[in-house]
Amino acid sequence: MDSKEFREDFLEDIKAEAEISGEGSTASFVNSFADYLTESELLVDFVPAYFEGTGKNNKKIRVDGYAYDDELTKTLSLVIADYDISENIVTLTKTKVKQLQSKLVAFLENALNFPHYLEMDMSRSCSDLVDLLREERNKIRKYQFFIFTTAPISQAISTIESSDIDGIPSECQIWDIDRLFKVCGSDTGRNIIEINFKEYSGKGIPCMEASNTETEDFKSYLCVMPGTLLANIYDKYGSSLLEGNVRSFLSTKVAVNKKIRKTILNSPERFFAYNNGISVTAMDVQIENNFLVSAKDFQIINGGQTTASLSSARFKYKDKVNLDLIYVQMKLTVIEHTSEQDATELVQNISRSSNSQNKVSDADFFSTHPFHVRMERFSQRLYARAVNGAQHETRWFYERARGQYLQKQMRMTPGEKKKFLLQNPKRQLITKTDLAKVQNTWQEIPHIVSKGSQKSFSVFADTIGNNWDASNNGSVYNEKYFKESVALVLLFRYSEVLVSNQPWYANGYRANIVTYTIALLHYLIKKQFEGMDLDLMKIWMQQSIPEAVEMSLTELSKQVYYKLTDPTRQVENVTQWCKREACWENVKSINYILPLGIKENLISIEEQKIAVQQAKKTQRIDSDLEIQTKVITITKTQWQSVLNFADSKHMLTTEEKVALRIASKPGKVPNSIQCKKLISLLDRLQLEGFKL
Repeated sequence: MDSKEFREDFLEDIKAEAEISGEGSTASFVNSFADYLTESELLVDFVPAYFEGTGKNNKKIRVDGYAYDDELTKTLSLVIADYDISENIVTLTKTKVKQLQSKLVAFLENALNFPHYLEMDMSRSCSDLVDLLREERNKIRKYQFFIFTTAPISQAISTIESSDIDGIPSECQIWDIDRLFKVCGSDTGRNIIEINFKEYSGKGIPCMEASNTETEDFKSYLCVMPGTLLANIYDKYGSSLLEGNVRSFLSTKVAVNKKIRKTILNSPERFFAYNNGISVTAMDVQIENNFLVSAKDFQIINGGQTTASLSSARFKYKDKVNLDLIYVQMKLTVIEHTSEQDATELVQNISRSSNSQNKVSDADFFSTHPFHVRMERFSQRLYARAVNGAQHETRWFYERARGQYLQKQMRMTPGEKKKFLLQNPKRQLITKTDLAKVQNTWQEIPHIVSKGSQKSFSVFADTIGNNWDASNNGSVYNEKYFKESVALVLLFRYSEVLVSNQPWYANGYRANIVTYTIALLHYLIKKQFEGMDLDLMKIWMQQSIPEAVEMSLTELSKQVYYKLTDPTRQVENVTQWCKREACWENVKSINYILPLGIKENLISIEEQKIAVQQAKKTQRIDSDLEIQTKVITITKTQWQSVLNFADSKHMLTTEEKVALRIASKPGKVPNSIQCKKLISLLDRLQLEGFKL
């Protein structure tokens, strides 16, 4: 796939989505664009919020949505669309960019200083945006203006100037479809950050190669990073500078942040001595006379708290600290001469080891958890029945790594791509955050889902991490679990379209209405049909929503909407209100009797238990087979080496020694219990330095 094909597919998807949802092409364009940038971690939890009007001094105003990173960077991003798919493609000029930028700036200035000029319906999400801007005014550290455009960008545009607003720095970014393709189509599935350190410091950063640490795949360096420089690049690149999997961890270590802040304020000259420093990986660096001049794919994998704290100290109203006396030790690992997959694995290993000293749990590295690998295997193996007149069965593609779905098509011929899309239609793509959203909703925590995809995912990761260890290598996460998850995704996507087409829907809070409606449906089923639950396997089998469930969702969604926007709610801002557990308690008070017809789509808890037990049993057999396969792929000679090494170290129990002798003997295969012992032993020996 090239950028031209990507553009064609992207615009066709928008047309199809607009037709299904009834939200209009521009709204679908903005939402699709924002989804890609959110997956690439360039935006945090985008919220559609369209408003167009006139402000003070007759200034034209427009905004199409926003995103606010309220934990790490305190950056508020406003989005405006430039959508035009007419045959005569017009290049986006600097003049047009300035017009679009000025509409966002005018919105911001009016929202902050003259909100009475913004005549908007208080039940619209844009009204929440105005409240958010005014409430967070003294906390926001940066404004970003995003222009999403279908037009190619004029080559005359190199930089876009953006003035401070309300004393806060701002920047403007233009994103056309070609730029989007470069990010989504990269092997990493994210924005590659390339930093020229000379732009921040004349010679770059003092740097020396760590002696005797060079290996075939990486080199290590020790550097001294000025605190001001570190804060500057963090302010520019934000959370995309931090290795994605560790991001959720950062905001929870408040006590550690307080100690860092104390050193910044009271003993800045001792920061280098007191602080552990940061660990960084990069794919390509340029070094001149012992100074690091530039680095490509620069990622901070340990030390995010230090970085964020330095940035924060400069902006905090009380602190406003000068960082000139602060220097930070930086361990730099440069990955080279290796495949993309090996490089990713190496970065994850370095990240895991670097962070282990700070007790980072496995949940923080959830993207590498075997849960994902198992879900991916199910998604590649299981076929869903053909629907809507199609003559072929399809699969639900589970995207274990960011951008996997798109990257898979990159290397395909047109024929292969056509076949792939027939088997794996885009509407059946499930991301990790999708899975977290639907499962958290079904667990009846819609207030957590309403806190955004990152927080929802973090809670889901903790749940999976705990249950995995407690259920015999994750036997509860079996084929049945995957099929039922697909059924929940079907419920979700049906409800999204349903809500968008309701006469009462005012183009706001759709995500909140959907999660609360489905959570309420589950709550009412259990309350009104004791000992029963919705038969999700039936929905998987039919690949459609039963009529009685459709009717319930239609009626419930309306009541949920009016409950969420009830003028007597405890919190005026609807978006913030939806994040409260009290909101969920309030929604549960809705008095609605489910239709009797829904009973035909329920399954008894007893039947459910039997099915779950059978699925767990099957999963255990599959897991045993996987382990046995892994044992068999290791040669007899290698197992003999394992035996010799472990024996010499006196590390073997009697059972392990027996299993090793069987594994290393021609014509013999260890049983499933022995295979588990062998794999466990192998992991233990590798920690002692053994290599196969």
